[in-house]
Amino acid sequence: MTFRSNFKMLALAAMTIAAFATTAHAETWAPTATKATAVASTARTAVTHISAMQAGALTHVVVALKLRNKAQLDQLTADLMAGRSHKTLSSEDFLRQYAPTKAQVQAVVDHLTRTGFTNITVSANNLLVSANGSAGSVKSAFNTELHTYSVNGRSAYANVSDAAVPQALGGIVLAVHGLQTVHLHHTMLKKANVSTNARIQSVTGHSPTDFPAIYNAAGLPSASNATIGIITQGDLTQTIADLNTFTANAGYPQTNVSTVVINGASSDTSGIDEWNMDTQSSLAAAGGTIKQMILYAANTLSDADLTSAYNQVVIDNKAQAINVSLGECETDAQSSGITASNDQIFQSAVAQGQTFSVSSGDSGAYECGTSATTQSYPAVSPYVIAVGGTQVNTGSNNAWSSESVWSCSDWQSCQQSASGGAGGGPSTTEPAPSWQVSAGVLGSSSNRGVPDISLDADPSSGALVLINGSQNQIGGTSLAAPLFTGFWARVQSQNNNSLPFPAAAIYQKAAANPSMFHDITSGNQGYAAAPGWDYASGYGSLNVANFASVIGSGGTTPPPPPPGNVLKSGVPVTGLGLPSGSSKVFTIVVPAGRTSLTFKTSGGSGDCDIYASFGSAPTTSSYQKVSDGSTTSESITFRTPKAGTYYLLLNSYATFSGVTLVAND
Repeated sequence: MTFRSNFKMLALAAMTIAAFATTAHAETWAPTATKATAVASTARTAVTHISAMQAGALTHVVVALKLRNKAQLDQLTADLMAGRSHKTLSSEDFLRQYAPTKAQVQAVVDHLTRTGFTNITVSANNLLVSANGSAGSVKSAFNTELHTYSVNGRSAYANVSDAAVPQALGGIVLAVHGLQTVHLHHTMLKKANVSTNARIQSVTGHSPTDFPAIYNAAGLPSASNATIGIITQGDLTQTIADLNTFTANAGYPQTNVSTVVINGASSDTSGIDEWNMDTQSSLAAAGGTIKQMILYAANTLSDADLTSAYNQVVIDNKAQAINVSLGECETDAQSSGITASNDQIFQSAVAQGQTFSVSSGDSGAYECGTSATTQSYPAVSPYVIAVGGTQVNTGSNNAWSSESVWSCSDWQSCQQSASGGAGGGPSTTEPAPSWQVSAGVLGSSSNRGVPDISLDADPSSGALVLINGSQNQIGGTSLAAPLFTGFWARVQSQNNNSLPFPAAAIYQKAAANPSMFHDITSGNQGYAAAPGWDYASGYGSLNVANFASVIGSGGTTPPPPPPGNVLKSGVPVTGLGLPSGSSKVFTIVVPAGRTSLTFKTSGGSGDCDIYASFGSAPTTSSYQKVSDGSTTSESITFRTPKAGTYYLLLNSYATFSGVTLVAND
């Protein structure tokens, strides 16, 4: 290419940037949830401003769009969490009812194109629009400049003013991610230095295979019908190789593992300790046998990449239990718009019957690095289970003996960069969800409290994780979260993956069913442990068998069915109909020796669902099996049914009529 050609191209680029700048100056702007990045040094972060970012410097942005019919979705998820409904959404239902429209997406795409962005892609659920551009195109599209910084010696950049969009997009765009890398999520693990730490030498680390026995899950079936998702980052080749070795050593069958790469493959292996602990611990807690494990591998731990990773979990809608051993200061998350955009992704997961398990943090009650109590995001989201940390002590045969909070003495000792301690306390950014308010655990506070429950996290009693062929003792709430992920997968699998997001049920049933937990009453991480729920440990750690019994059965015995609704094998009941929101219970007595029992509805019009249980009448939140499609054609089968009475609840999700019900044993 000639010098004249190069000069002409540079001149054209300069004219284009100048035109963008003129357009930006004349535009009427609407605010987004992405505010100017707070850039300041703290006790553990040294930040130095370098310069304004060159206009041609490359960037990658992810634009988060607002949900439609948000009030309706709020009601749906509230009903799910409160047990008033069990009607979760399919991915198709979500796209049709709540996702941004094609026209809204196209308006955002057109704006990005006009302002110089390329490689524009739209997520399958229309929630995110990703694009590549430059600092100049960021200025034109979002009316903010990017500046460069040194953060603990790492190169970073940040937006120096609030991100905005043209007024016409104000009702569509929620937040803009990719405008800053000063604040990144971090893993929540602590490696044990056994050779120098006397306290660690005095307590034994545990193989991941020990935890089912410690927390009374060993008697439950493995999660053979459940899929586990794990948010990871970088190159996972060694993590998968180590998982295969771990399963072989433990006598487990080889796990069906797949990887979903987010925003391009990365060769980074710096997180191997974390991802190995997540995969091995969650699998062991699940009993060693699962349907599938999906590793969502973000390119980096940036806002943009992690938002895309969380959203891909929701798009795929395959994993019932998803682990997130990551977090950041909650005020940074709020400022960047992460709280707004990621909360609606987590809410969408709840609507689809998916549960994110999130580490509460390793900095005690002081995640943001000062003496003020602040928590970790996404643990404070009301749409995730926040898992805190303990030190667990065991007796013979790995039986649970005692447990205390993973403690730290003051805000300096609690910091992520020092000895660490279990995250927990009142959020400064998220309001209290209704299920915490109604349980009365927060006192006068109106903010979300974390954690919800706790599991082993102290490095002194941490997991012996296989890494490159050798065992490493590792703790942190990065251990606690995958343990809950595996246990929850186990409970879901036992209940045909039909249970809703469990937070509301945990808080509703805790007082009447204290045996679900090991109540932790000792330890302090900025807040002192106490009887019942507290900021140091939530409700305490799980007694998984009791937890599964209560959460899976509802913890109460429903009233018997009315007389007369008795089914006979092979004899159809015809002409059934019910108005929306009503239900009817039937029974059938099954003799010994039967190989199967099937309930089936067909014909007619409307939408009826069926729920079935042995020994007592089911409800829409408490049952053993469910079929809840969108028509009147439903079917449930019990293999090798017990001898005795089975109960069937016929529920009208929408008014139905002319339906036939038949049972066959």
